[in-house]
Amino acid sequence: MTESSGTSSDTPPETSPVPPASDTATGPRAAASPESTGSTLPVAAAAKSDADASTEANADVTAGTDVTASTDVEVSTDVAAGADADADVSADADVSADVDADTETAGSGAKPVAGRPGLLGRRRARRRVSSAQRRRRSSALVLAFGLLATGVLWTLLAPGGNAASASGSNEAVRQGRALFLEGCATCHGLGAQGSSTGPSLIGVGAAAVDFQVSTGRMPLAAPAAQADRKAPIYSDTQIAQLAAYIDSLGGGPEVPKVDDAALNDAALSKGGELYRANCAQCHQAVAQGAPLTYGKFAPSLGESTPTQIIEAMRTGPESMPVFGNRQVSEEDAVAVAAYVRHLNDTASPGGFSLGKYGPVPEGLLAILVGVGGLLAVCLWIGARQKR
Repeated sequence: MTESSGTSSDTPPETSPVPPASDTATGPRAAASPESTGSTLPVAAAAKSDADASTEANADVTAGTDVTASTDVEVSTDVAAGADADADVSADADVSADVDADTETAGSGAKPVAGRPGLLGRRRARRRVSSAQRRRRSSALVLAFGLLATGVLWTLLAPGGNAASASGSNEAVRQGRALFLEGCATCHGLGAQGSSTGPSLIGVGAAAVDFQVSTGRMPLAAPAAQADRKAPIYSDTQIAQLAAYIDSLGGGPEVPKVDDAALNDAALSKGGELYRANCAQCHQAVAQGAPLTYGKFAPSLGESTPTQIIEAMRTGPESMPVFGNRQVSEEDAVAVAAYVRHLNDTASPGGFSLGKYGPVPEGLLAILVGVGGLLAVCLWIGARQKR
């Protein structure tokens, strides 16, 4: 017993190897050993920390990948927009850049971004852009050619004119405006818009101004039922300037151009028919005028020129109706003017015309002269018989 105990004290007892601690250790041994429990907790905490760090690293990688993807998409969008806006960039250079970008992406091992077009799609898009650019260039060339052709045709076919005539017309308008403000604006307004004492002159045309002013009816000295004809107070040049100014405000019938050749070639028979059908009711059969209602009258045409007759037909002064081109053509209007001139120039075949008033003055003369003469003869005969 003594030897055995000594031996046991000199030699340590053999111990069996302790199995490694694990997270899955269970049983009474694991629960009974405080050293085993204390060593397991730090290991588990370290494993959890490693797992959390791995998760955060993965999240950072994912976020970086998303940021990279977003950046790639934005860059791709900007490149596409720049390619569409810049018409001078070469398609081959764009394709080479795409090839380099695809090679770099393939070498890095990164996956292609979802929704990003491939090289073939970008080539097709750039082909479409190139086609659109060519179409725009073709349209621009066609437009330029059309404008050039229009300019050439306008140069060849445009009516004649020069700066001198334009400046002369502008000068006439300025002079006419000055005359209008001096002698016409009191009744017709400063802008010829009319007033309570005078009608508007916008749109009446140069023919109306020439007729009213050349016959002396305007400017009107005093209001009346109708303006009488009198000697004009403006010269022919001033009348033309007034007409140019009024015509510039709104247009209208122009002053007719009637020459002796046109009057000599006109058909008097046709003019006589038109006059008797449309004018004789007011102006009398031989254009000597006649009274109307409310103090108005149809004036005599004895002093009217052919130009004034046609102007009156086109503008309708006072109570006269307007005869437009649809009612009376230019040729027929000249025929009417020629007929009126014929009436004024032709001598009376019966001697004294008695004012050309027709049968009324002739009958009155017959009564006064004929019957009176007969009565005088009868009285003379009776007086001789009494002696």
